[in-house]
Amino acid sequence: MEHEHSVEAIQERLSAGPKQNYLRDWIYGGIDGSVTTFAVVTGVVGANLSPAVIVIMGFANLVGDGFSMAASNFLGTKSEHDDVGRLAAIERRHIELAPEGEREEVRQIFGRERLCRLEPRSAWKAAATTFSAFAVCGLAPLIPFLVGVTNAFAISIILTGAVFFIIGSVKSLWSTVSWWRSGLSTLIVGGIAAGLAYAVGVFLQNLAR
Repeated sequence: MEHEHSVEAIQERLSAGPKQNYLRDWIYGGIDGSVTTFAVVTGVVGANLSPAVIVIMGFANLVGDGFSMAASNFLGTKSEHDDVGRLAAIERRHIELAPEGEREEVRQIFGRERLCRLEPRSAWKAAATTFSAFAVCGLAPLIPFLVGVTNAFAISIILTGAVFFIIGSVKSLWSTVSWWRSGLSTLIVGGIAAGLAYAVGVFLQNLAR
């Protein structure tokens, strides 16, 4: 996308700073929410338990695992802030001790076109984005059981597969892989996780007999 190169336009862009992007956190949370919740559903179905148990365990997963992911993302993003603060403190000390050396370093950075600006993302926004995606996408496998439709498990498979594929397709915007390949690979990974959970559920059911 083209933009103006007038003095005023350049000053406005530089003063605004880099824009933060939280789509990575949304995709991360969405994929994990779909996979883990559907794994719970398939595990419970494999154990031949009631739909009420599926709903209870599914919502427990949405809240518990979703919060766990959000907290992990919060702490991970906050560590980026801490690291940037540490590096900034080091650079300030270097400027105080060896200002000429730091000027030379800046000149060489400009000469090699390696100038960059460290701007960590908001830890709170990253955590909120991950949790919201986890909750929204993780709800898909539970919808048929919530409304009590016939063949709820089959519909749950279709809905979850669609969520896997859509998330994978969107993920391709940040890679060189085609949208359908990215969607298919995500669908396969989610299917493997669900298949393993279903097999465990069947195995535990046979043990309980």
